[in-house]
Amino acid sequence: MRRLACSVIAYCVLPHPNTTTLKTVTSKRQRTAALQSAAAQVQPPLDSDRFWSAAVLCRFLVALSFSLLLVAGCGEKPTATPRRGHPLPASALISKCEPGQPGGALTLALPGSPKTFNPVLANDPASDLTARFLFSSLVIMDWAAQELGPGLAESWSVAPDNRAWIFKLRQGARWSDGKPFSADDVVFTWNAVMLDPNMSRGTSEIFRINGEPFRVAKVDDFTVRVTTPEVFAAFLEFFGTVAILPEHRFEAAVREHRFLSTYTITSKPDLIVGSGPFRLKECKPGQFTLLERNPEYWVADKKGQRLPYFEQIRLVDAGGPGNDISLFLNGKSDAFENVRADMFARFQAASTNFHFKLLDLGNGVEREFLWFNQNTNMAAGGAPLVDPAKLKWFRNKKFRQAVSCAIDRERIAKEAYRGRAQAIYGFVSGENKKWNNPDVARYGYDPERARGLLAEIGITNRPGDDVALDADSNALEIVFLSNFGNPLREKACALIVEDLKKVGIKLIYTPVPFEVLQQKIDGTFDYECALIGLGGGGADPSSQMNVLKSSELLHQWFPLQRTPSTAWEARIDALMDAQMHTLDFAERKKAFDEVQVILAHELPMIYTVSPLVCSAVQDNLANVRPSVMTPYHATWDIEELYFKK
Repeated sequence: MRRLACSVIAYCVLPHPNTTTLKTVTSKRQRTAALQSAAAQVQPPLDSDRFWSAAVLCRFLVALSFSLLLVAGCGEKPTATPRRGHPLPASALISKCEPGQPGGALTLALPGSPKTFNPVLANDPASDLTARFLFSSLVIMDWAAQELGPGLAESWSVAPDNRAWIFKLRQGARWSDGKPFSADDVVFTWNAVMLDPNMSRGTSEIFRINGEPFRVAKVDDFTVRVTTPEVFAAFLEFFGTVAILPEHRFEAAVREHRFLSTYTITSKPDLIVGSGPFRLKECKPGQFTLLERNPEYWVADKKGQRLPYFEQIRLVDAGGPGNDISLFLNGKSDAFENVRADMFARFQAASTNFHFKLLDLGNGVEREFLWFNQNTNMAAGGAPLVDPAKLKWFRNKKFRQAVSCAIDRERIAKEAYRGRAQAIYGFVSGENKKWNNPDVARYGYDPERARGLLAEIGITNRPGDDVALDADSNALEIVFLSNFGNPLREKACALIVEDLKKVGIKLIYTPVPFEVLQQKIDGTFDYECALIGLGGGGADPSSQMNVLKSSELLHQWFPLQRTPSTAWEARIDALMDAQMHTLDFAERKKAFDEVQVILAHELPMIYTVSPLVCSAVQDNLANVRPSVMTPYHATWDIEELYFKK
């Protein structure tokens, strides 16, 4: 499911520093597909420095010369006469941005070309990026303010039962082909597509409670009522941010079972109809996708100028990851979303000679963490997935607490990430001020405390031995997996191995191919310990459900439990369910605060560092309001951006 980027946690197994973040999904099939999509973007290490914050989808901002864009795309000639829009609707949304200067073209680069223009099927980074330019939703997230605001719906309300929602739609809004937007489009989007598992498996599963779907009905031409089976706390963020589809363009395709092959990259541009700030002008797969401003866009600035300001967006296929760095540094692209830690010094030095500025955004939403396999199930042959002696360690919270105390996170941040990371200790980082609970236990670097905790459970070092033994004389040797090809993570893993050796725990660091790691942690479950990254998604606790609920696949240390294997997991399940079924913030915060207390004490995930986020933009790019909460740190408000000259 695509247009839920603001609300669904991103959970990433990072194949390379040029990382792809994976959306949380509700089925193993979806997760596997997402992982395979990420794996397809792996590139060999670069000779030059390059930073990619591990919480993001992809790097999009590189360009080739404009002459490339003069070639007719998709086998069709571009429209000879530009289509002119209707006057702004009386109900136009007025942007909070400072009025800018219309004109110009922004150049962005993708690691590849879009595979589809259908937002429901946009499961690759290039398609996802393009979809957010072509489509809009009832509710729009202001990523800088971390607030939801009006979109195609100008207002909404909820009944006293907190289950029936009324959306008042924006009268006078039109699709990019000039056809009027109405409640019929919203009802069609949901009833014919999003709630139909044959059309969109992800949304059809998410928008059901106990098997009962959300009910979406037309009240009048500009009013829609949505009724949820139970109170759904994250309703606006989940439901409201889904891309709305034009009924007049998709209805026949749905009726004739052609929906999944609609809005392809070979479709004529005039047939790709949306309600976003841009529309398709030309497409040449493998070379470029050219977008032009949507003359029907229903947003204006404070002076009444219709947005967007840019006349065109040039999305250039860079021919694979790695070509964007030199292009940006040579002034051939207008923004660079993620300057990785190992590249920061190079960008910083170049910024004094080239016309761009660095946006140092501080701590991001990505968090690196390791965990131990607590899975008590048996393999197909009847043998336990985890050696019983080791499983006994892994399921003991004092063992996990000791490991946390043995890790010098500050050293990892300084040496592995060159100072471009921050040590973290809890499930929710401090940048999430609304939901973070600062009053939780912290098992920070303290080797003596680590040895004491191990001794309490019968694990001790004998004089002269490097490896501790448990009470049954089993040596503490553990196979430690991560993926190779990520130098930042590889260095961090090496430091963790050194740290744990000091307290008698021997980690046998084994970097493996991305696909092997994926299969072990998501398929066969036959591993002992692993380190990956988690990040992205929304700030709301609902975006963490697929990690925290014991029945979910992303409950990484022991996924897909039929019943909770521990009392503390059962308590987390109950708390997460409770906070989802109230709209009272105080009640939700109290429940989620307790979840954080449990996680900080039980430590099923032992967090290490969060990389600092940095973007780079050309000096003359204005109205940039960067945010760490989205993959598109510098360009999430694309319709508001403009060139100063």
